[in-house]
Amino acid sequence: MTKVYLAGPDVFLPDAVDIGRRKVELCTRHGLTGLYPLDNAIDPAASDASLRIFRGNQAMMIEADAVIANLTPFRGPGADAGTVYELGYMAGRGKLCLGYSNDPTSYADRMRRFTDVHSRDGGLVDASGLTVEDFGLTDNLMMIHALDLHGCPLVTPQQAPADIWHDLGAFETCVRLAAERLAAPHAQASG
Repeated sequence: MTKVYLAGPDVFLPDAVDIGRRKVELCTRHGLTGLYPLDNAIDPAASDASLRIFRGNQAMMIEADAVIANLTPFRGPGADAGTVYELGYMAGRGKLCLGYSNDPTSYADRMRRFTDVHSRDGGLVDASGLTVEDFGLTDNLMMIHALDLHGCPLVTPQQAPADIWHDLGAFETCVRLAAERLAAPHAQASG
C-alpha cells in the first residue's frame, strides 16, 4: 500500500492522537497508509528525545511515497516551521507533495493581523521596516511553488472553517488527490 507522511502542527493539539487517528482512517478509506509522526514510540523524558523524534520522523519520510502537509498558520501568520522543513525535505527527495491550509487568506493580509503593515515604495513593510512578501499567495512563495511543482496547488476552503484544527475537509481533498496521483503510475505500468 502507498504510504503518505502526514506533516503538520496537529501533533501539538491537546487531542493530537485522535486527530492523527482520524487522518490515518481517511487515508485508509482512500487506499493509502497514513504515517503520523506520533506513531513513533518515543519516551519524551529521554535525554535525547528531540533527536529520536527527528530521526523517527525522518525514517517515516524516507519510507513514504508522498507528504500531505498541514500549512494552516500556526502561532503566527505563517505555517509551522517543522512542517515547512518536512515539505522541503520531501520535495528535495522528489516525493509527491500536497498541502492544505484551513486559512484561505493571503499571507500579506494575515501579516496585517499580527503587526503594523504599511505601504512604502510600492510594497509592504512591517513595523520593523522589513519587506512583507505580497504576491497574493496564502504563504511564502517557496512553499506554494514547491507544492505546484512537486504535487498540486495548495488546497484551501472558500472560507475558513469554524474549527481550523479539527475540520478535515481540505485534508481529505489532499488524500483523494494523492490516491489519484500515486495510483496513476501503477496503472500505466500494469497497462
